[in-house]
Amino acid sequence: MDTTLEHIFDNKKSKSANFFLIAGPCIIEDKEMGFEIAEKVLSVTKKYDVPYIFKASYRKANRSKLDSFTGIGDEMALQVISKIGTRYKIPVLTDIHSQDEAVQATNHVDAIQIPAFLCRQTDLLLSAGQTNKVVNIKKGQFLSPEAMKFAADKVASTGNKRIMLTERGSTYGYNDLVVDFRSVPIMQKFGYPVVLDVTHSLQQPNQTGGVTGGLPHMIETIAKAGVAAGIDGLFIETHPDPSKAKSDGANMLKLDLLDELMEKLVKIRKAII
Repeated sequence: MDTTLEHIFDNKKSKSANFFLIAGPCIIEDKEMGFEIAEKVLSVTKKYDVPYIFKASYRKANRSKLDSFTGIGDEMALQVISKIGTRYKIPVLTDIHSQDEAVQATNHVDAIQIPAFLCRQTDLLLSAGQTNKVVNIKKGQFLSPEAMKFAADKVASTGNKRIMLTERGSTYGYNDLVVDFRSVPIMQKFGYPVVLDVTHSLQQPNQTGGVTGGLPHMIETIAKAGVAAGIDGLFIETHPDPSKAKSDGANMLKLDLLDELMEKLVKIRKAII
């Protein structure tokens, strides 16, 4: 296992361990941009001694509108993600949507992510577990934190215990989400690292125009609260210019704001250990 992932799983119960960061663009938009983002995020995380996992979707399968951008091609995007991991010697993560995708992605990434809407799909969870990769399961917006034990149990039944659970907000009416920080200690009791997906927790889904909205000015607030609540890891989507991002730009962190944010979050972490 990659040394960063070893750190996450060997030290998840250590009060002195720093939180880790999963970060990158929502989706691979071209052959170059992911490298720019990974290099910048890596330089910031090294500065603050924060373990880093690069994240990017190779394909978006759950866009509201039929004509939304869904990717540059599965194999091409997976190869970009894989090359980012090789070039910068960092673990890489992507999400999957079917059993076939689990097999396809396993040759390119170190960690597989189960989207929130699919977190109860038994066959998908079992397929992810059988890859023997790290499996990050996002908590459905419709689930209690207690119910995530059963999703984790499905993966663990394959013999793969390298599981992460991610809080990403709960449905609040039709067009908003709210984070219940009680989810953090509740899910930590299952024995797995718990991640807070800061940026997706700030989505405003189901907008009438068919494009998800967001509250990016609240990223710092939610991230600070997550670290104060004792989160093991943070998940942040970031982009050099969110206004031009081809997916989820409305709730992404502008890349050049990451350094200042990490400085504040690490100070909070040090204050509570």
